[in-house]
Amino acid sequence: MAVPVKNPPRSSPSVYLISHEFFPKRGGIATFAEEMAGAAQEIGWEVEVWAQNRGDAAEPAWPFRIWRLPLKGTHDFSCQLRLAFHLISRRRELRRATVYLPEPGPMLTLMLLQRFHAFRPRNLILTFHGSEILKFYHNPFIRPLARRLIANATKISTLTTYTRDLLLGHFPEAESKLIKTPGALRSNYVVVDHPVPAERDRVVVLTVGRIHPRKGQRVTLQALQNLPDALRAKIEYWIVGASSRPNYEAELRAVAAATDFPVKFLGDLSDDALSRIYDQADIFAMTSVDHGHSVEGFGLVYLEASAHGLPIVGHAVGGVPEAVIEAQTGFLVPPHDQAGLAAALTKLINSESLRRTLGDTGRHWARRHTWRDSARTLFGEPDPSN
Repeated sequence: MAVPVKNPPRSSPSVYLISHEFFPKRGGIATFAEEMAGAAQEIGWEVEVWAQNRGDAAEPAWPFRIWRLPLKGTHDFSCQLRLAFHLISRRRELRRATVYLPEPGPMLTLMLLQRFHAFRPRNLILTFHGSEILKFYHNPFIRPLARRLIANATKISTLTTYTRDLLLGHFPEAESKLIKTPGALRSNYVVVDHPVPAERDRVVVLTVGRIHPRKGQRVTLQALQNLPDALRAKIEYWIVGASSRPNYEAELRAVAAATDFPVKFLGDLSDDALSRIYDQADIFAMTSVDHGHSVEGFGLVYLEASAHGLPIVGHAVGGVPEAVIEAQTGFLVPPHDQAGLAAALTKLINSESLRRTLGDTGRHWARRHTWRDSARTLFGEPDPSN
């Protein structure tokens, strides 16, 4: 979350950011939406966020205006209709503004409203993260609507070259509008450059991500199980993340129960608690895989781990090679290469100096981008005369 801006000028141009992925939801897209809203406000835009109902969670002190919509923020039709009603009811002000849709939920609603010429914002900006491209394209009803939405957009952004190429491969009409807005560390992310190392007998391998087949916890656990006895005696495996697939979690826990090294399920942690866990770990492993139409477009969590000085082990899939520098901040192996994965883990478990070298490089790498830079690329500089 960005640092609050005091008394933003009411006369500055307006940006309406509409998202179903926003606090208290967690994850890379929610972080991206929150940070882009805060960065746009910081550089001088007047931002109003429309977000899903927050439930019982207390509202943070955001640096921008926020309107909580009376909807859960799902992709079902009833939710789309409710959002459409609110868009239509405020169409006059939206017509004069920049409307920014950083995720697919509101995009689906706007697809339904495209036939109404009265509802056309002055500027329409879209951000694609990866999986939604495949889902839109492979749905024969949605595909032509997505093409029209892209045609009506002023700018379209992706976080990675991988996602850009994925979008162009399925919707080539986006080419003239494409820009790149890389993700960055959360603006309130506090990292100690040289934390005091924890004293323990085992090397901690950590995975952070929702418990879902695409995040590859089962793949990592299997690779750790396949290590020689002497290496397994040196390790423990920590899994952080909310459960999104109960059957998968049950299977994962059953496999973990049969291991001869400790496996801890730590659940969905607050940012402060997660920061402490990063500082207690030695290796970060997230072996993401393509899962149907779900892909890893980037993975902000790799940057978080690098910022804490953790060497990375992962798969060379999707946008991950743009978050991890091979042999400099970590090791990436092809999916399904269990021997290569075991070799990467073995190198890091056996060498504290290698872990430190890769981790030190990762600290600098993780800080190379800022949200302000991405906001300027996306929105430009506001014109005070407007």
